[in-house]
Amino acid sequence: MSNTVSALQGKVTPGEVTIREAGLRGMIILRGDLSDKKLRKVSADVTGVKFPEQGQANCDGDKGLCWMSPDELLVLVPYEAAADAVAQIDAKLAGTHYLAENVSDARAVILVEGAFCREVIAKLAPVDLHPDSFKPGDFRRTRLGQVAAAFWMRDEDTFAVICFRSVAGYTFDVLAASAKAGAVGYL
Repeated sequence: MSNTVSALQGKVTPGEVTIREAGLRGMIILRGDLSDKKLRKVSADVTGVKFPEQGQANCDGDKGLCWMSPDELLVLVPYEAAADAVAQIDAKLAGTHYLAENVSDARAVILVEGAFCREVIAKLAPVDLHPDSFKPGDFRRTRLGQVAAAFWMRDEDTFAVICFRSVAGYTFDVLAASAKAGAVGYL
């Protein structure tokens, strides 16, 4: 039997802003009517966190709920709990129109940590990251450089970035390049 490994196997680039792979993370895409009380309750029950408002992420440790779109949530749980969480969602939402899919092995999470984390993300994403516009708990689905990504601000000094596992190396490298001191420069 093979061992489960994360996309970047714990890669870290230390510095004034540290770029770090977060390791294995349980992630479930939950699609459905986000105004449905049953869906809201089961997602909160599975994670133990409050249902997020539009454009928000409510996270506590390895568990959380991230608003992805008007009909989609990203449910975060410990990696080893993802299959059981999907089974729990399936049992409680039986008979309703929804989709719950474990995407843990198809995604990677990269942390951007440090006082200038906001600037690192701002160099790469077409998002207004001014402190008046983007605060801890805010979530965006966008792109970083040339790839699709989503991110949220965990606290004033930390962003969590989610990308497809297949582009985790590129995403990590472009974040590390953006974190280097100095101007962006030209190729």
